[in-house]
This record gives sequence, C-alpha cells and structure tokens, in this order.
Amino acid sequence: MSKTTSHRGDLSRRTLLAGTASLLASPMIVSSARAQAKPVNIGVIMPLSGANAQFGINSRNGIELVADEINAAGGIKALGGAKINLIVADATSTPTTAGTVAQRLITQNEVTAILGAFASSLTIAISEVTERRDIPLLTMSFADQITGRGFKNIFQIVAKASALGKAQLDYTLAIAQASGAKIDKIAIMYEDTAYGTAQAAGLRAAAKAANIDIAMDDAYPLGITDTTPLINKLRASGAQAVFPVSYLNDSLLLIRTMRQQRITIPAIGGAAGYVIPDFEKGLGEFAENVLSIAPANYDLAPDLTERFRKRFGYFMVHEALEHAVALDVLVQAIEKAKSAKAEDVTMALRGAKFTGGWTKAMTGGAVEFDSTGLNTLSVPVMAQWRNKELVTVWPKDVAKGTAVWKS
Repeated sequence: MSKTTSHRGDLSRRTLLAGTASLLASPMIVSSARAQAKPVNIGVIMPLSGANAQFGINSRNGIELVADEINAAGGIKALGGAKINLIVADATSTPTTAGTVAQRLITQNEVTAILGAFASSLTIAISEVTERRDIPLLTMSFADQITGRGFKNIFQIVAKASALGKAQLDYTLAIAQASGAKIDKIAIMYEDTAYGTAQAAGLRAAAKAANIDIAMDDAYPLGITDTTPLINKLRASGAQAVFPVSYLNDSLLLIRTMRQQRITIPAIGGAAGYVIPDFEKGLGEFAENVLSIAPANYDLAPDLTERFRKRFGYFMVHEALEHAVALDVLVQAIEKAKSAKAEDVTMALRGAKFTGGWTKAMTGGAVEFDSTGLNTLSVPVMAQWRNKELVTVWPKDVAKGTAVWKS
C-alpha cells in the first residue's frame, strides 16, 4: 500500500515538473490526470438485513449522499481528485456475523477506513477486528464501551449512551417544570444489549442525582413479542413518565400497547426506534407528542438535510445525518494527511477538530475527538413528534418549537 501511494506522488511531481507548459495550454490533460487518480476505498458495514435493516439502509443512504457530493465536486483534492469508492457490506443484525464480515472486507479490499455499524453490539464486534488490523472505524453508535476500552483506531461521532440517558431525564424534568408539572416517580424499560444497558445506566444515575424515585427498572430481550407483562407493571408502578430505550419493532409494540390500554403518561424514547419515519407510520396518532432524546435532529440544519429528503423522499434521520458527518470528517482527515494510508488517516483524526461541511449539522457545530476518540462537542437534543415531523424542543437555545407536555 505504501508503495502505491509513494509511486502516485512521484508520478504527480514528474508530470508537473516536465509538463507545466503543456498542462497550462491544455486543460483537458489536467482532467485526464485527475480521472486517473486511484480511488479511495472506504468500507461501509451496516445491518442491511434482519431486525435493524431499516437503520442500516438509512445510514447507507446518508453516506452515499455525501460520497456522491464529494465525487461530483472533484473528489479528494490532496490526492489529485481521487474519487471515493464505497464498499458496502451487510453486517446482518448479529454481532458474530458483523465481525466476520469486517474481517473479510479488510482482507479482500485495500480500505482506508470503515464506517458503521449503527447498532452498538455490531460496532463493538467490528471494532475488535479494526483495532487488530489498525484500520480507523468511525461510528455513531452510542454504547460507552465503544470509546471506553483504550482502542486507538475508533472514533465516536456522538455523545455516549450514558450522556444521552442523563440528558433524556434532565431535559424531561426541565420540560415538565416549564409547563408547571413536577416529576417524582419514573419508570425505565430498556432492551438488554449494549445500547439499552448503557443508556439505562445514564437514566438511573441522573434520576439518583435528581432524587427521583425509579418505580420500575426493567430490561427486556431485543425483539420482545409480548409486552403485556411490562405494561401491566408500568400501570401498577404509579410512574408519572416512562423512559423506554428500544429499537424500532420494540418501540412500536411498547407504545401501541400502552396507548391501547389507555396509559397516557408522557413517553420519552431513547432515540433509535423513536426517531425514524417508520415509528410514526407504524403508530399513526399514537406517535403524536411522543418525545425522544437524539444525538442530532434534521431541523437544526435544513440547508444540508433537505438535500437528503429531496433525494430519498423522507426526512434525514439522525443515523443518516451522523454517518454523513462521519464520512465528511474522514475525508477532511484524508485531505489533512494527504494520504489514504490507514495509519496516516488515524493520526490525522486523533485529537483533531473538524469544522465546516456536514459537521455544521452537529449540535456542537463541529467535531473534535479527545484522546479516546470521542467527539466532545456533541450535545444531545430532545425532539417531539408533531404532525409527522420531528421538532427539536430542548435545549432552549437550539429549540425549533415549544414542547407539549401532557401529564
């Protein structure tokens, strides 16, 4: 790989030194030279089948949008206009398969970096492979352990799950207080994989700090088929608000069962299944006014995110947005390194701050990684379903609408 990069650099210098006059006289030669720049392979590993397939498709769409825009604008300038070549692989929704897919993708392709894989459990499995092979992995997965293991090749675009869980509770208390309500007792329900477990820990810690009674604190298996026992327990708990942390199918089943049993206390979702169009499509009127924490929301940067809606026909869900940011940051790092070698790109990412482009869509307006690879500028937002759209309602300084609170 190093020989290839070195050869490309030598060839470029010789061409410029020997042919300056002819290049100036013939712009077509410049275009031809750029067209010959070696493409930069970027692996994209997402759950494109199984229970989390829709999230994977959304994520892939966001990445493809940005790759096409960069290629149409002339490619990676520091590499002579090299085009981005996405190598997309299906992680399925099983961690063991995701790790195997990552191993095969790296072995069979000369990749600069990998993006993926939405679900924390998949990302953790893939990161074990990328760390061994010294390939940078950029992700929007939430789980704390993603950047909490001392790995040198992983970069987390969003806040950790524990921070999201804390914001999920703190923002809710602030919204309730602003409407004149006071919360003393809550219920927590979460799926029992890395994502749900980590975010529930954040909720639990925030409740303890706020002296809030947790009347119910129950894990359930991912893909639960009967939520009746959970909902019966919720009804008996006397909770004033419920905090479910779920992927899509579980979120649909939980909220539908609650509302059908006329349990109308506010529900504050934990991102994932609560902030994608299929949630509203699956629940109809039951979705109205449901709140959810999210790492980002499309209404904060419509000048960027409306391009996604125009191309794909639905609003830019947060996983698509954050994967778009991840690719933009990766390309900025390649430009900075002036190299597509994985180790050079990792060095350019580590501890660096990235601005402009799609990073403006993040709540911090930029991306800055600390020594663990965590983006320290990401601040969660609270969104609420209103007429089939997600409106950012908290924090106040970025809100696009006032929260509706019905206790």
